[in-house]
Amino acid sequence: MADILKASALAKDYGGGVGLLGADISLPKGRIVGLLGSNGSGKTTFLKLVAGILTPTAGEVLVCGERVGLATKSMVSYLPERTYLNDWMRVSDIVEYFDDFYEDFDSAKAFEMLASLNVEPSRKLKTLSKGTKEKVQLVLVMARNAKLYLLDEPIAGVDPVAREYILDTIVSNYNKEATVIISTHLITDVEKVLDDFIFVRDGKVIMQDSVAKAREEYGKTLDEIFREVYKCSEKA
Repeated sequence: MADILKASALAKDYGGGVGLLGADISLPKGRIVGLLGSNGSGKTTFLKLVAGILTPTAGEVLVCGERVGLATKSMVSYLPERTYLNDWMRVSDIVEYFDDFYEDFDSAKAFEMLASLNVEPSRKLKTLSKGTKEKVQLVLVMARNAKLYLLDEPIAGVDPVAREYILDTIVSNYNKEATVIISTHLITDVEKVLDDFIFVRDGKVIMQDSVAKAREEYGKTLDEIFREVYKCSEKA
């Protein structure tokens, strides 16, 4: 069975800044994958390359066997790290806008998720907290029937209780024939929902495996493994 995502020698050169250095990554369908690393390690660069926002300097990336481009736009649902919605809009207006824009958008599902996250659809974005705005963005992304979901730091700006709700929303609402990539440095918080992980450091993939296999091999939590592998890569 073909991988949902396949990156081969994928690189992005920012001309001196850390980008991505020859990444080889293959992901099957039906998995929740943690893209894990410190800030500036290359996580966002990788997601933007897969989403087609950036153009690679070298290598290629395929989504469902297709080169990233117009053909993959309908397959990928991307949650950027920064808020991009207009503050003057009501939440319900934004849902209607997405429903008109994306053929695979399920507005009924979006309103169900908003209710589960205690977000009132009649509120304007400018009246919501930063964390609640992030919840709205997550709902918009997860309400699409995509093949690949790219979530850039979906829990970074919310409190621990809200993180639980957000992770539960991700797990219970993604298409089981699809794959979800969660980019974060908050490993302890996301570990329980992950099937697989990718550790990145300074633009390089330093480890990739299933969470269950790594725990069994190391006899440690994923966060402990991360710290150990990071130390080893720093000395290399």
